[in-house]
Amino acid sequence: MNIKKYWVSIYLLLITLSAFTQTRSELILLDQDSNLPIPGVTYQYGDQSGISDNDGKIIFNLNANVPMKCSHVTYGTWELDFQALSKATEKGVFYRKDQQINLYPVTVIAVKGQQSKDSKINLDYQDHMAHDGAAVLNQSAGFNSIRKSGSYGYDPVFRGFKYDQINVVLNGAQSATAACPNRMDPPTSQMAPNMMDRIEILKGPYALRYGAGVGATINFIPTALRFTSTNDLYGRVSSAYEGNGNIFRNEAQVGLSNQKLDFSIFGSWSQGDDYTDGDGNTVQSDFSRGSFGTNLGVKISTKQQLRLSAVYNRARDADFVALPMDLRDDDTWMFNARHDVSINRGNLTSWNTTFFGSFVDHKMDNLLKNLDPRMMNAYTDATTFNYGGRTEGVWKYGNGSLFAGADFRNEGAEGTRTREMLMGPMAGMTFFDNVWQDGHISKTGLFGEYQMNNGSYQMVISGRIEYNQANVADPSSEFSAVHAETENVQINPGLSLGVSKPINNRLKVGLWLGRVQRSGSLTERYINFFPVGQDPYEVVGNPDLKPEVNNQFDLTLAWNTENSAINIDGFVSYLQDYITSRIDPTLVKRLPTSAGVRNMINIDNAYKTGFEITWTQKLPANLQHRMGLAYTYAQDLSRDEPLPEVAPLDFRYTLKGSYLDGKLIPSATFRQVLKQDRISVEYGETVSPAFSLLDVEVGYKVFDFAQLNIGVNNLLDQTYYEHLSRSVRGTTDAINAPGRNIYTSLNLTF
Repeated sequence: MNIKKYWVSIYLLLITLSAFTQTRSELILLDQDSNLPIPGVTYQYGDQSGISDNDGKIIFNLNANVPMKCSHVTYGTWELDFQALSKATEKGVFYRKDQQINLYPVTVIAVKGQQSKDSKINLDYQDHMAHDGAAVLNQSAGFNSIRKSGSYGYDPVFRGFKYDQINVVLNGAQSATAACPNRMDPPTSQMAPNMMDRIEILKGPYALRYGAGVGATINFIPTALRFTSTNDLYGRVSSAYEGNGNIFRNEAQVGLSNQKLDFSIFGSWSQGDDYTDGDGNTVQSDFSRGSFGTNLGVKISTKQQLRLSAVYNRARDADFVALPMDLRDDDTWMFNARHDVSINRGNLTSWNTTFFGSFVDHKMDNLLKNLDPRMMNAYTDATTFNYGGRTEGVWKYGNGSLFAGADFRNEGAEGTRTREMLMGPMAGMTFFDNVWQDGHISKTGLFGEYQMNNGSYQMVISGRIEYNQANVADPSSEFSAVHAETENVQINPGLSLGVSKPINNRLKVGLWLGRVQRSGSLTERYINFFPVGQDPYEVVGNPDLKPEVNNQFDLTLAWNTENSAINIDGFVSYLQDYITSRIDPTLVKRLPTSAGVRNMINIDNAYKTGFEITWTQKLPANLQHRMGLAYTYAQDLSRDEPLPEVAPLDFRYTLKGSYLDGKLIPSATFRQVLKQDRISVEYGETVSPAFSLLDVEVGYKVFDFAQLNIGVNNLLDQTYYEHLSRSVRGTTDAINAPGRNIYTSLNLTF
């Protein structure tokens, strides 16, 4: 027998046996947000390669200790090691987030604490128990909040932009309209944190797909649907207690999933009493807050899915020490339906459509306020609606992607303030004040965005044009005496351009240019002699306001190594026809306790400039640290004075460890805020002092399904307040933050 032929035969036999013993695997690649297939993914796996089909499926033989490299024009380039690939093949699916978010100046807050290279801030499950979405945003050095209560209704401010200058949306479409004239219930307060996967903070006026965000767009992204090959029951329960304020927080979710359905219900409840500041003074801050809802996901086919959600938010008896009234009842319903379809015909790859509705019923009064003397009893009932839809298609052209679509939003508000006079010459009389005059605004927009990634640089061009129509259905006589015409139609264009380029494998530079304008809000156009600012002046809206224009550029630098990441974002904003208010001595005040009347106006120009810096680094001894620094300088050029309500320089530093195979996680956070003496005296601001804070926490994973956390906020028991905190009603004293606060929390998952 020929020895050479013998060994060749043995070799061929071994190859054949090896082929039969290799594990033949299938993996479906799905979009993390829509759960739709991702076709056209190129993969390289050892000597195997291929492209995912229209169902997002790839087929390969699983080889031990071999990583898989994947690439897609929209989803970027990533690598799966053998362990991650094995786990994915067991489930049969792998979820990937599209990389377009990386093109923007952006901060991503991962509410679930999932590890992602995109995440700038990793937060844990305790944020599910937050009763206010803005409380989660305040974890970032770039954010602060206007506070009229010690524990509720924080109104976010970013780079000095606030209120309707910030576009707050749920999953790119839905929002809510505050029913309280003083915004006890800002849109962020209606976002249930325990159903959010992450929060995308799209800085600047560049993300025009989601609306005309002049200063930023805050996109609350809900938890992705999950479909499983077999029936799967899942859920979690979390509970926490804070000693200072006797605050209880609880939240839970339970769901059932299979190949076609994903159904879950969730709920959260928080309540607290008055707390004490660092000097032991009591700050009135009672509140109770609950969110309850359900999600239903239906996989119509491998290429289509439908998501339905309903959320009910309930608030009761929340103290607002800076306002003339307290929140008595707030009931909000939010409904959402979204359909996603994967098409992959020609250049058109997918289409999604969303319909939504938000309805707020808000009641407030002064009946429990300690007034001496009590001149009158006052209470207000107000309701708002905010409904509409959004549709968008995605087209692929070589190295580029085109997003184009249309959206519509209609919002309105009505309400009546009742004043029962108890003293003086009008004692026994009752007056009724028309708060919103049944005002309404409709916005119809067309938008388009083209993204290109040719390897050497990335470019994004975004455009939007919006038709804005506003009017009132129930004008009041005193408002009509100031502004006879209430109807207004405006067309608002917007355009932005961004380019980012890797200088080398570590340094990436980006430049962003944008010009966006927005029309006035319901408050700015139609509020009817109500004290809604920082001072006690009544404010009257102005239907004739010109659209506010922001011309801005951002310069970003990103330095990344294996153990360190530094991100720097500097911006300059030139504002035209800036919307604000001015004291008008010709207008007659409605209430004797008012200081006078402010009229909403445009000022010719203003500017803002500033920066945010973050630095994250892995250290020896299983430690890592994170630094954040933010500062904004804002000036009213018309009056040559600072713009109001701009937070001072804010520095934060966190040191965190991981021990016992990740079971023990200690951390400490230091925060230093400087004195803010750049204030607007005309607007009623006062200088706020600097302060330093130290927080510590220890987390321990008792079991795989249970984690216990114990910590202390404001360990040094400092007495301080944020610059954007309003003054306690009738005084010049700001609302002090809580003093030393010991807390504990427990989380169970299954």
